[in-house]
Amino acid sequence: MRQWQLVRPDLDTAPMAVIGRLNRCTVLLQQAAEAPLARAGLTRAEFDILGTLRRVDHELTPGQLARETFASGAAVTKRLRSLAERGLVVRRTDVRDRRVAHVSLTDEGLEIIDRLMPEQLGYESALLAGMGEENQEDLADLLGRLLIHLEGRLGSRLPV
Repeated sequence: MRQWQLVRPDLDTAPMAVIGRLNRCTVLLQQAAEAPLARAGLTRAEFDILGTLRRVDHELTPGQLARETFASGAAVTKRLRSLAERGLVVRRTDVRDRRVAHVSLTDEGLEIIDRLMPEQLGYESALLAGMGEENQEDLADLLGRLLIHLEGRLGSRLPV
């Protein structure tokens, strides 16, 4: 921001203080938070699918999984194929509409998510430990407000 102010003092770089830092935090957290998952042979996106199936505790269609995980249908299909090949999820064709698939965890998928979730949460908690509980709560509240704001703006299509 200081560098931009030197070369373009006419620009208001205040948004960089939030968006730039959020982007940098995202990259650092993705690198760090994926380490335990990589040891289990999972990507974060695959973990999110397993976690979604576990937390809803019933079958979901690939379209429902896409909405729950904020992923494209094609990305979910690719992830489901990989998870099914490893025996972590199973796809069942709908008896009334053969175009519809229902996805659920296998016993192995249930075991791995139930084992990994506490490990992952502990790891993520350790990443944030230096911030203190009150600061974490404040940050979570502010990020929640930002998310609601952005979802409202993006729902009405932000100008490009």
